[in-house]
Amino acid sequence: MLRPHMRILLFTGKGGVGKTTVAAATALRAARRGLRTLVTSTDPAHSLADCFDVPLGNEATEVAQSLWGQQIDAQQRLEEGWREIQEYVVSLMDWGGVDAIAAEELSVIPGLDEIFSLTDVKNAVDQDRYDLIVVDCAPTAETLRLLSLPDALNWYIERIFPVERRVMKVVRPVLSRVTSMPLADDKIFSAVERLHRRLDAVHKLLIDQKTTTVRLVVNAEKMVIAEARRTFTYLNLFGYRVDAIVCNRLLPPEVTDPYFSQWKTVQAEHLGTIHESFDPLPILKVPLYEQEMVGLALLDRLGKDLYEETDPSDIFHEENPVTIDKIAGGYVLSIRLPFASKSDLDLLRKGEDLYIRVGPYKRTVLLPSVLARLEIADASFEGDRLNVTFTRSGDEAVKGGA
Repeated sequence: MLRPHMRILLFTGKGGVGKTTVAAATALRAARRGLRTLVTSTDPAHSLADCFDVPLGNEATEVAQSLWGQQIDAQQRLEEGWREIQEYVVSLMDWGGVDAIAAEELSVIPGLDEIFSLTDVKNAVDQDRYDLIVVDCAPTAETLRLLSLPDALNWYIERIFPVERRVMKVVRPVLSRVTSMPLADDKIFSAVERLHRRLDAVHKLLIDQKTTTVRLVVNAEKMVIAEARRTFTYLNLFGYRVDAIVCNRLLPPEVTDPYFSQWKTVQAEHLGTIHESFDPLPILKVPLYEQEMVGLALLDRLGKDLYEETDPSDIFHEENPVTIDKIAGGYVLSIRLPFASKSDLDLLRKGEDLYIRVGPYKRTVLLPSVLARLEIADASFEGDRLNVTFTRSGDEAVKGGA
């Protein structure tokens, strides 16, 4: 069976919830249905090879019929893509008196190694060898940093970088005569431009909601659910579509030992919270097994329990987290932020940029031309959506809470 449109599934969740096992079982289940499937890990603490009980490395290795596995060496990808820029930054720090080892560490933006590992996903798409790519992401905090970084870097490169390049061309001849400070040349700027193109291509692929969706893996535990709710909000903030929640390690009905009765009661309560929190997203359930789910046979069992007769590569829920709708006299930019509140939110308009902060995460939305020409008239929560109204007349900006 071949898909008319290639799919990417990102799996993430709080550390220890079993996301790698679920990702591996999903990939195997899709391969059993005839889809050419690549499962790859961007988690620095790789465990995908352990899950399949086969050695995996930096290149795709056949694990089963129609299934290939890969554990990306993020450090190697970083060195390939960042080295020229890093060498300049290190030389600049060295000139400023920073210790060489410290300069080497400080010259790398946190999370950049994981970003470069995602370029492998783009390369796999370009090769057109697969119908489905399953990505075992790092735990949620690292994943959010990973998915938000292209947005932030693209803003810098599109807004600030061209100005820096023009200024440097003017001042370099003068500065080179009066200072020994290393100055960025066209080689460095060209490297930054190449970085921008790569990140932009990855970013566009991941927010393409016909291609890419995220599945959050949770356990029926209070702290895990709380983190999943926050993650869901932030993913919506950055325009990523979540199409299902996977609730892992549920005590099965056949477990009737009184020792587990309280545990089952608590799990049932938390499962109710999961349904209430994420409705109308489908909640896929995985039982707690009597043994560690390692190897193809046991992953086959998990995949069948998880998806039954459903194609795991289907999009299980379609809802755009970010929409723009035309209204009388203007437009409404709407972002679904299901667990955010007024106290979590800051909103600021500067020119063509709309700054949105929810908790510790900030997104800079470069407004499309149709909105950039207008002014913000109102910003408010309606249900779980932040609605920002743009009209030809209104306040100059909305500052502070919405």
